[in-house]
Amino acid sequence: MSSKTNRQIVIAARPHGHARMSDFEFVERPLPVPGEGEVLTRNVLISIDPYQRNLMGNASSETPPIDLGQPMSGPTVAIVEQSRNPGFAVGDHVVAWSGWQQYGLSDGSDLRKIDARAAPLSTALGVLGHTGLTAWLGITKFMNPAPGGTFVVTAAAGSVGSLAAQLAKLRGHRVVGIAGGKEKVRYLTEELDLDGAVDYKAPDFARRLDAALPDGLDALLDNVGGTMFEALMPYFNHHAQIAIAGLISQYANPGAAPGPDHLPALLTSFLYRFIQVQGFAMPDHVASYPEFLAEVAPLVTQRKIKYNEEFVDGLDSIPAAFLRLYDGGNPNRGKLIARVG
Repeated sequence: MSSKTNRQIVIAARPHGHARMSDFEFVERPLPVPGEGEVLTRNVLISIDPYQRNLMGNASSETPPIDLGQPMSGPTVAIVEQSRNPGFAVGDHVVAWSGWQQYGLSDGSDLRKIDARAAPLSTALGVLGHTGLTAWLGITKFMNPAPGGTFVVTAAAGSVGSLAAQLAKLRGHRVVGIAGGKEKVRYLTEELDLDGAVDYKAPDFARRLDAALPDGLDALLDNVGGTMFEALMPYFNHHAQIAIAGLISQYANPGAAPGPDHLPALLTSFLYRFIQVQGFAMPDHVASYPEFLAEVAPLVTQRKIKYNEEFVDGLDSIPAAFLRLYDGGNPNRGKLIARVG
């Protein structure tokens, strides 16, 4: 180990609305020393995810926020530097949950070993990691629509949405993705071979959505919520199945959105169209990792599943990259990862 300090990005202030650079602070703290049963890990890849806005406080989530002055939480790929835990050896590659910092200390319960020879390490944060598991859970555990119907995925060019859309396609559904921008729509139709894609930023979005869903929708994996969900409500077919994996449009805006109250119409459609709605959170289902990897890892190896990754370099680059996830002009497709090791 070359360092005796641990550089961290900590939460400096509670945002009101979207986060700002001033809500983060870089600090250096003493390098932690592992006690009996503990493991010291050095991060080499750090995940940057929209849900982390929830962890900053004043957000739509009911998850308790991170304490001010503490590093942002999140998954990383790390190397074991010191171990006093018999389950881990120095040099092991692991997925940790140590967040936005150089080093992490763990009792081993939140570490998952990965084989650096089996797949690129970065996939353990994306298509074969927590975002991939989220997509797979939504498709496999919380919905079971009959093949042949129309399956809609929102934020379909993102890390969760793109895998969910491809898995739905492999299960025999007609898949329509919704994403922002012409390039993302092109990616969905030309590279992922979806049956349709709609640009929600287009001025004639309503017309395009209507054209893409002539027979309504039978299943929806929603990562967006808000006005996107409202736009899809008229297309819910009888016995439609809906899984809610994220609410990116609402994370920074926990209050009621301006405009008409759609709740009565929503409840009416739930009741009289017999719609099934299920929300879920990946951390409650980490025990499903082996089953998920057994299905998806071979598909990735055989290139039956495509994935995109975008990298930024260095710990210093993380806050700006995170803010870009909420930028209306954000060009990001797929998984956003910081290389720090």
